[in-house]
Amino acid sequence: MISYTLRKIGYGLVVMLGVVVVVFFLFNILPVDPARMTQGQRADVQSLQAVRKEFGLDKSIPVQFAYYLNDLSPVGAHLNTPEEQAKYHYARLFPVSTTHVLALKWPYLRRSYQTRKEVAATLMDVIPNTLVLATTAMIFATLIGIFLGIVCAVRKDTWLDKFWVSFSVIGVSAPAFFAGILIAWVFGFVLSRYTGLNMSGSLFTYDPFKGEVLTLKNLMLPMVTLGLRPLAIIVQLTRSAMLDVLGQDYIRTARAKGLGQRTIIYRHALKNALNPVITAIASWFASLLAGSFFVEYIFGYNGLGKATVDALEKADFPVVMGSILFIAFIFVVISILVDLLYAAVDPRVKLS
Repeated sequence: MISYTLRKIGYGLVVMLGVVVVVFFLFNILPVDPARMTQGQRADVQSLQAVRKEFGLDKSIPVQFAYYLNDLSPVGAHLNTPEEQAKYHYARLFPVSTTHVLALKWPYLRRSYQTRKEVAATLMDVIPNTLVLATTAMIFATLIGIFLGIVCAVRKDTWLDKFWVSFSVIGVSAPAFFAGILIAWVFGFVLSRYTGLNMSGSLFTYDPFKGEVLTLKNLMLPMVTLGLRPLAIIVQLTRSAMLDVLGQDYIRTARAKGLGQRTIIYRHALKNALNPVITAIASWFASLLAGSFFVEYIFGYNGLGKATVDALEKADFPVVMGSILFIAFIFVVISILVDLLYAAVDPRVKLS
C-alpha cells in the first residue's frame, strides 16, 4: 500500500505541474496589464515600471515561469539576503555559496497585486467558508441521495420510483447558475416572508454591536443549489447499484434464510453497492469547490469562488493562480483517498 500511495503521489505532482504550466502561460497571453489594473489608467510610466519590477513582470515569460516554479517548489535556490528571505517561510537553509542558499520551505504563492497581502493569507480567509459550504452540500446530497436511491430500488416501477428518477434527471440537467438564480428568487425573494431566508449573504455577517456573527440561514440556499446536481447523480447511481446487487445470488440466499428486508438492504446489499456511490461522492466533493464559483457569486457568499472571480476581474493573477492550485491539490488528494477507501470498504479490491 505504501508503494502504491507513493506512486499516486508522484502522479499527482505531475498533474499539479501540468496545471501550473497551462494556467501560467494562459494568463500571460491575455491582453491585460496587471500593473495598469493596479495603478489605474492615468498612472505615469515610472509608476508602472516600478510595479512591474516589484512583481517581476519586467522579465521575459520563461524567466517569470522559472521564478514562479522556484517559489512553488518546497526546495528552492534563493539569494542569501534578508529581503529575499523575508518573503518565504523556511524550514531550513543550506548555504551553497556566499550569495545563494538552498532552502527547504513552504510553497510561496506570492502576493496579491491589489492588496499586497500574501495570497496564502488571502485564501485562508475564504477557504473555510467554501469548505463549510461544500461539506454541508455534500452531506445534504449524500444522505438524501442514498436514501432516495434505496427507496427507488426497493419500490421499483412504482410512482415513487418514477417521480424521483424524473426529479434526478431534472437535477442533473439544471446548470448551477440557472438553479441558483431560480432558487434565490423563489425562496429568498418571493417566499422570503415564509422562509426567512435572504437572496444574498455570507456565513458571517457584520453586526455593529456584536461584530462578526455566524448566520447559518445564509448557508441554506447556496447549500441546496450546490448539492442539487450531486444529489441527482447519487440517487441514480444508488438506485442502479442497488438493483444490480439485489438481483445477486447471495441476496436470494439471505431471503431464503428468512433474514428481514431491512437487514438484507442495509447490512448486505448497500455495502456492496457503495463503490460507484463513493466515487461520485469523492469526485463531486472536489467538483463542488470548483462549482462553488458561480453559486458563491450569485448568492454573494464570501468564499473561494467569489474571491477568485473578484480577483479575475481585477487581473489579480496570483490570487487566481493560488485558488486554482488549491482546487487541483484537493482533486489529487481526494483521488488518492478514494482508492484507499475502496480497499477499506470492499475486500474484493486490492491495491497493487
